[in-house]
Amino acid sequence: MSKKIRTRFAPSPTGPLHMGGVRTALYCYLFAKKHDGDFILRVEDTDQTRFVPGAEEYIIETLKWCGIEPNEGVGFGGNFGPYRQSERKEMYAEYAQMLLEKGDAYYAFDTPEELDEWRENMKNQGKPSPKYDPITRQYLKNSLHLSEDEVKRRLAAGDPWVIRYKMPRNEEVKFEDDIRGIVSFQTNQLDDKVLLKSDGMPTYHLANVVDDHLMKITHVIRGEEWLPSTPLHVLLYKSFGWDMPQFAHLPLILKPDGKGKLSKRDGDRLGFPVFPLNWTDPNTGEESVGYKERGFLPEAFINMLAFLGWNPGTEQEIFSLNELVEAFSIERVGKSGARFDFEKTKWFNQQYIKNKSDAKLVELTHELFSGAGYQATNEKLEAICSLTKERATFLHEIPDLAYYFFEDIREFDEKNLKKKWKNEHSEAFRSLIADFNNLEPFQANKIEQTVKAFMETHSLGFGQVLPILRISMTGTMQGPPIFSVMEVLGKATCLERLEKGLNLAKELQD
Repeated sequence: MSKKIRTRFAPSPTGPLHMGGVRTALYCYLFAKKHDGDFILRVEDTDQTRFVPGAEEYIIETLKWCGIEPNEGVGFGGNFGPYRQSERKEMYAEYAQMLLEKGDAYYAFDTPEELDEWRENMKNQGKPSPKYDPITRQYLKNSLHLSEDEVKRRLAAGDPWVIRYKMPRNEEVKFEDDIRGIVSFQTNQLDDKVLLKSDGMPTYHLANVVDDHLMKITHVIRGEEWLPSTPLHVLLYKSFGWDMPQFAHLPLILKPDGKGKLSKRDGDRLGFPVFPLNWTDPNTGEESVGYKERGFLPEAFINMLAFLGWNPGTEQEIFSLNELVEAFSIERVGKSGARFDFEKTKWFNQQYIKNKSDAKLVELTHELFSGAGYQATNEKLEAICSLTKERATFLHEIPDLAYYFFEDIREFDEKNLKKKWKNEHSEAFRSLIADFNNLEPFQANKIEQTVKAFMETHSLGFGQVLPILRISMTGTMQGPPIFSVMEVLGKATCLERLEKGLNLAKELQD
């Protein structure tokens, strides 16, 4: 790879960015960074009829949240702009004209209504899915079959027109795909695609080839839905006489059952997000919850996406972004679709929460604690996060898991309290209250020593003591190490709760 590697992510601002689009951006980013190259964001907004307000900003915000910011592009600057296709509109006509002059493109004057009528007639004659191609173009209104004078007259009169690519007949178009190997298409199966419309707006086909050339893109990494369009793009590079980038078409992200492409409807039906951030449809007001707002860390989201189609060839599953850059290779991206697994996605998030530093978790959950009405010093919050993070799948679960550090126990596990309690141990436990009252400093290791000494003195086992302590302090048999919990709760609270727990245990036996 002698040239500087340059990849681009080129979404259309037609709505929120689907997680499949984020994965494409991620692979473009990883490949570029692996080879010390550039990652570019280009917004392909040539289809103004589908433009959705706020979508472009959503794309940029998503890339920033994910930590895969472009080197250049819309919102990031650079030397190859403008990076918004609608702002490059004037230049595309020049390239379409080049194709006209070479005889590789032509004017077509058929109106949409005429084409609809023609297709309907063809279908009525038993010819399914008729297309504008080397055979049918001779029966339609275009500069290949109209006289030169008629073409000039129509252009001068301002008749609507489009410029179509003149697809050659009986040719094989072959190219190498970094994921799929050698791919070939027969031109007889392809149609004469529109390249430029009379309003000067290019279609995707012309714009993306011209822009990739002018922006010196070396590798086009995109979804497999663009694979059928690639032979036209290959022919366009050939027509222009330009060097062609290397192509890599990514596999689909499939529904959890593996049957078909993952869609928003699947997420709605099965209860998981498909968008990275919250999105409100400006037309309908419909709201969609994003991964961020659902409580996912961007690192976990990115790690999960990386594995939807790629594997490192090792047993390692947790990768930082830098580690992904180091390990990534296009050759290890599979051809077949990757099945989405929400349970695995939650597992990734759980691992990242568990591995976060306590200080960082406090930073991430501070507003969540405040929102629940819980106030504490950062030192105390760090201790609480340390004790609760092992059981949290989402960030927003941490304050709820930690509620008993801030308020009275909501509900006691009375069944287990009754089962574990023996009234004959009542006096012994009263002495434990006294032991705790005299304990200084009230720290986990000291509490543990006190409890062990108490058990030895009264010939009691862990199963007779710890469940009583745990239920008294937290209301449940589950949870973090109880001695550490007690240290954070503090002596006064522990004495009060143990007193209450013993009274409840006695009541349950009566």
